[in-house]
Amino acid sequence: MKPAFSVVFLTTLSGAAQGLLIALVGVELAARLGLIDTPSQAFYIVGAALSVVLSGLGLIASFFHLGHPERAWRAIAMWRTSWLSRECLCLPAFLACGAAYGVAHFFGAPYSWMIGLIGVLASAALFVCTAMINACLCFLQEWATPLTMVNFVLLSCASGFTLATACAAWLAPALVVGLATCACTLTLAGCATRVASLQRNARLRPKSTVQSATGIKGPNVVQKSRGFTAGAFNLREFFHGQTAQAIRRIKWTFLIGAFGVPFVLMLLALSAQLPVMFCVASITQYLGLVAERWFFFAEARHSRNIYYARAS
Repeated sequence: MKPAFSVVFLTTLSGAAQGLLIALVGVELAARLGLIDTPSQAFYIVGAALSVVLSGLGLIASFFHLGHPERAWRAIAMWRTSWLSRECLCLPAFLACGAAYGVAHFFGAPYSWMIGLIGVLASAALFVCTAMINACLCFLQEWATPLTMVNFVLLSCASGFTLATACAAWLAPALVVGLATCACTLTLAGCATRVASLQRNARLRPKSTVQSATGIKGPNVVQKSRGFTAGAFNLREFFHGQTAQAIRRIKWTFLIGAFGVPFVLMLLALSAQLPVMFCVASITQYLGLVAERWFFFAEARHSRNIYYARAS
């Protein structure tokens, strides 16, 4: 498939925002239970503001995926049957919860944790909707697996907790060790499940072949040309246009950038007590996840590409 950068940025930005809000609520609940010292209100306010900004940027990015942005309101019309419509409802709801959570902490409201829990539920609903948009497409074998949802959740939480660790390094140093431990654990878990999905997809065999498309049962049927030289809609929308070597480079880039480098940077930051390194780890991980999400879309093999992706 051809990755749309609007969707890539939507899923990575909103995913980081969801993971960040979950981290904030987890810290507040732990503090209320007496497991940790209560951090300053600035930690919650700044964290909630970042979550709102990231999810807002993701919402803005989604408009660039529409042929007619002025008709965006129609996207919610099919909420009974469409995961995309449900996502269009859940994302603003999550954004509103994040904003309300920050405002509650700004005014010192005692019920802020309740708003946070509602935000976590909205985040969970958004995870399900976003993942099911892809996982429900059974004809794309690379996506039709429970690992799609697992990866969406783990990678988003990993980036969110890494960002929360960076915030804590400046605003609540006492939380750094605990949040960094959670971030590293989620990063390793996300790496393990993403590698598992890569291994699964490498073993897949296309259900549609040149033989099944043409009705010719011969084992040596090979297509040498598309039959035309000009561009076509199918080439623009269903094929990424990159070589196999480029795809392999992007795969290793995101494995190193999204998992390896951030993990090492967080360990170094913990030992050196350098807050700026947590920020670098968060930025590096986000860029790696952008590459990961690009690869996620490019990896899916649409049956149309059996014909249209061939070149003389």
